[in-house]
Amino acid sequence: MIAQAVIQQFEKVVGKSNVLSDRAELVVYECDGLTFHKSLPEAVLFVNSADEVANVIRIAHREEIPFLARGAGTGLSGGAVALEGGLIIEMARMKRLIKVDLDNRYAVVEPGLVNLELSKAISHLGYYYAPDPSSQSACTIGGNIAENAGGPHCLKYGMTTSHVLALEIALPNGDLVQLGAPFGDPLGYDLVGLFVGSEGTFGIVTKAWLRLTRMPQQVRTILAAFGSIRAAADATSRIIAAGIIPAALEIMDKVTIETVEASVYAAGFPIDAEAVLITEIDGLAAGMDVWAERIQDICRAAGAFKTRLAGDETERAQIWKGRKGAFGATGRLNANIYLADAVVPRTKLPDIISKVCEIAAQARIKVANVFHAGDGNLHPVFAYNGQDKEETERMLGACREVLRICVEAGGTITGEHGVGFEKIDFMPLIFSATDLAMMQRARSAFNPDQRLNPGKVLPTRKSCGEISELGTILRKGYDFHPV
Repeated sequence: MIAQAVIQQFEKVVGKSNVLSDRAELVVYECDGLTFHKSLPEAVLFVNSADEVANVIRIAHREEIPFLARGAGTGLSGGAVALEGGLIIEMARMKRLIKVDLDNRYAVVEPGLVNLELSKAISHLGYYYAPDPSSQSACTIGGNIAENAGGPHCLKYGMTTSHVLALEIALPNGDLVQLGAPFGDPLGYDLVGLFVGSEGTFGIVTKAWLRLTRMPQQVRTILAAFGSIRAAADATSRIIAAGIIPAALEIMDKVTIETVEASVYAAGFPIDAEAVLITEIDGLAAGMDVWAERIQDICRAAGAFKTRLAGDETERAQIWKGRKGAFGATGRLNANIYLADAVVPRTKLPDIISKVCEIAAQARIKVANVFHAGDGNLHPVFAYNGQDKEETERMLGACREVLRICVEAGGTITGEHGVGFEKIDFMPLIFSATDLAMMQRARSAFNPDQRLNPGKVLPTRKSCGEISELGTILRKGYDFHPV
């Protein structure tokens, strides 16, 4: 428990009204977007500047209090959960757009700025920020950097790491340092590349220099309906094989389609389809319509019984509203949902998706598949009743089996949501003990006392399931058996 005298020190830094320590207030911060994992912090501090962040960290460091940063809490791997109690530093009020430099095509922002707000603020200038997680209307830049967030359009434009030029960070001892530079290649080691995706275990971002992308002359969005999810997955490989690199290639299965169409995100998706494929291309206006027709031809050859080209920006926005609202819509399926995240080679998608559906059926758990097909990033959503312990175990067993088959297919255990606490027990499926020890040494160089976001990313004795029900099931050797 944080001593009252220490709470008072924090109050001197950020103001008494910016310190939460009552249990009723702290419950809001016990989990992130993946509500399965919960742990109560001992205090939450709202900060407004880099100096406040640094001073708060110095107190936590001196008093040996574990701490972590949190933005909007939209993460899906338990990364913003205070596993050891301690302190959450809430960054959401640091949301300024500090500078826009169009000559050099970058913006300087604070970490609490919401992803979509950056694009909105510069759209009249003909530029936007390319990484677009499905939660982009709520998630923050700092969280995107921590998780190396992806999104539908990262197929063409790359993950968050491709758009971060430089960072100002607070180290776990409170020192403020700058990594990288907004101009030219970084001198020395690429510490920005190392930091992006470190999931809040290396330091806390207080300022970011982000690459801006010029808006394309034209955008074309094609919706294709298929009689099977296998055919839709096959179409994605055919499109890439034809030499076309779309901005986005997204698949939704029948369960997802029906759920979206019954929700506030209804987009006019054909409910008689077993799957839909959303393909978006952008670039120079010349030849755009030719490529759009070529994609529709490829989809028909792969088995699409209906294709539709969005006629205007309103129709295009409606399609994306349905796609990006899919995760929220699946909350209608049962009392609880659990979103898995894994990656397989794109050519393995048809087989893996079929196996995912088989696994869910055998576990008697309803699954909705919606995913970034272009880069093989799967997001099966398992709907279950969290009050039923046996059903919960079946759901977790199905998730474990999905990750296993993805790894066996040459894939990996996370595409964009991060390891956090959720997938910590799966790291040995991918990495050897030597690999993990090397990663631990890298983290220790930034975070030697392991007080910053402890229990995340790398397996430790404390992280292996003392809090996680998933970890408990895995440690006792839960086996997946057809039923």
